[in-house]
Amino acid sequence: MIWNKEIECMSRDELSALQSERLVKTVKHVYDNVAFYRKKMDAIGLLPGDIKGVEDITKLPFTTKDDLRDNYPFGLFAVPHSEIVRVHASSGTTGKATVVGYTEKDIDIWSECVARCLTMAGVTKDDIIQVAYGYGLFTGGLGAHYGAEKVKAMVVPMSTGNSKKLTTMMVDFGATAIACTPSYLLYLSEVLEQEGLKDKIKLKAAICGAEPWTEKMRKDIESRLNINAFDIYGLSEVMGPGVACDCIYHNGLHVCEDHFLPEILNSDTLKTQKQGELGELVFTTITIQGLPLIRYRTKDLTNIDYSTCECGRTSARLGRFKGRVDDMLIIRGVNIFPSQVEAALVNVKEVSPHYMMIVDRVNNLDTLEIQVELKTEYLTDEIKGIEKLTAKIGQVINQALGISAKIKIVEPNSLKRSEGKAVHVIDNRKIF
Repeated sequence: MIWNKEIECMSRDELSALQSERLVKTVKHVYDNVAFYRKKMDAIGLLPGDIKGVEDITKLPFTTKDDLRDNYPFGLFAVPHSEIVRVHASSGTTGKATVVGYTEKDIDIWSECVARCLTMAGVTKDDIIQVAYGYGLFTGGLGAHYGAEKVKAMVVPMSTGNSKKLTTMMVDFGATAIACTPSYLLYLSEVLEQEGLKDKIKLKAAICGAEPWTEKMRKDIESRLNINAFDIYGLSEVMGPGVACDCIYHNGLHVCEDHFLPEILNSDTLKTQKQGELGELVFTTITIQGLPLIRYRTKDLTNIDYSTCECGRTSARLGRFKGRVDDMLIIRGVNIFPSQVEAALVNVKEVSPHYMMIVDRVNNLDTLEIQVELKTEYLTDEIKGIEKLTAKIGQVINQALGISAKIKIVEPNSLKRSEGKAVHVIDNRKIF
């Protein structure tokens, strides 16, 4: 199914013309209404008239999360406050919160984009969807909610915080779809199993996002719940969930390119990467009114494919995310992403996908401990068996990361579960 065939299946030439028209308008809009962008463009001698189309995008300056923080709370808004109908904000756990403002048109665009994503997952007006992202300043809950209402599905706004109630209502209401983080869905699968409800659910699809996850984790979720799991992508600074999503073929995430112009750049040189090459994802919003962003560096690592998908959509597709530029750990000179650990552990049948990486520095040397959770069916008091499994996991991790790690096997369900974004790293190093 395709929600908006005219746009989603538009020829690349038609799409490029539309993007160029919208980019030109956006650049003039920010130059005229946002002092930050006017100052940046003036500093490099760039005028709005110098941007003729998408081919000129590399002339424009970059925007970073620090720029949003430095202009907290409303310094980058491009319309009067009287036109802003809603604000969302990040948690601010890694610094000052970033605040996003939406006009009525922005909310309509957001709903349209999420509707496209839900349709890729097979959600229609005949479905009952539980939205188990957090509601409030976080964009996940309301973003998925409005999109679900756009496709006229029955929406159950569960949020997070009461998993047993959620699973009970999943059965009682006959929910056929759920939107939540993949780690939370794994946790829900455990709750369903414990409560004896797994065989009573009617779920057919899950729309998961808000954190990186591997293809193997997706297959694990699908196997546990006998559903199709889809990867939805977004970030609050750009809009929220709905910027991109994968279709039934799971061969990349389709970008809503008529609203968000993607680039893949080398993070060091900031030069454009070739199609298929890994690089940092950069977005320019070309229809957003409240907080339009020019060449926003997401710090997410992925690649891009411009070929037509089997589903018929012509929009560019993002590869599965490999991590973030700023989530990268450098341990004993080796670059490591938590997703590498997850991918390695999925191959070990005796342990669950839940893990914790603890990084420290002892006598000026980096140490890495990985705590992994034993599955209940493999629980044993046999020391030799545990030692053998520990060695096996250590070897798998060594092959995946290129460095050794101390492996600590812990009891089932002993690692803290998350109902939001999963936390997989504790870095205790004090680096001066």
